[in-house]
Amino acid sequence: MIKIENMYKIYKMGDNEVRALDGINIHILKNEFVAIVGPSGSGKSTLINMIGCLDTPTSGKYYLDGIDVSRINENKLADIRNRKIGFIFQSYNLLAKLTVLENVELPLIYMGLSKSKRHALAKDAISRVGLSGRENHRPNQLSGGQQQRVAVARALVNNPSLILADEPTGALDSKTGQELLAMLKDIHSNGNTIVLITHDKEIAQNAKRIITIRDGKIHQDSEVKAQ
Repeated sequence: MIKIENMYKIYKMGDNEVRALDGINIHILKNEFVAIVGPSGSGKSTLINMIGCLDTPTSGKYYLDGIDVSRINENKLADIRNRKIGFIFQSYNLLAKLTVLENVELPLIYMGLSKSKRHALAKDAISRVGLSGRENHRPNQLSGGQQQRVAVARALVNNPSLILADEPTGALDSKTGQELLAMLKDIHSNGNTIVLITHDKEIAQNAKRIITIRDGKIHQDSEVKAQ
């Protein structure tokens, strides 16, 4: 599913060289649930940008579903992001002027689907996250937990093979955060590959495998013991 080989991301800061990623090697299989953990400045945000096809490496290879995406152009990257990857962000990233239905439909618009098909798929995704009846609400009419559920529905609507969840519980209270983690586990059980990014080791324990990154390098890669 995900194969990263000897990946570097190097930034020039005047005469200095910053290695945000310093020879990363990762292999994530289809239907794995993996947490990537690291403190601020560890390189995990850079790594997730690479995995999400939001950036390209200075050197090294990245294969997603067998496709080398490390050197393709921006238009092709955007197409891969839209078809293969669902994103869940800490800040929800919902458009305030759009309804729940319209926010969830957004990835489908870029796929060129008809209005009726978009509506049907979006309503099904909204139902999956327990928000049926809220299709015409706007984000400011929803709680934080409900907004994050809308974000999950949007991530699921195009049936992506990979879900990237970047600090998805960061803006939620502990109870709502646990509800979201339970939802991610359910999504994983239905066949999706999930990569969860967090600085919280307790949150990471909800995954099946934890990759710890420090100073742009893989510090540890271990299975989570059954609880």
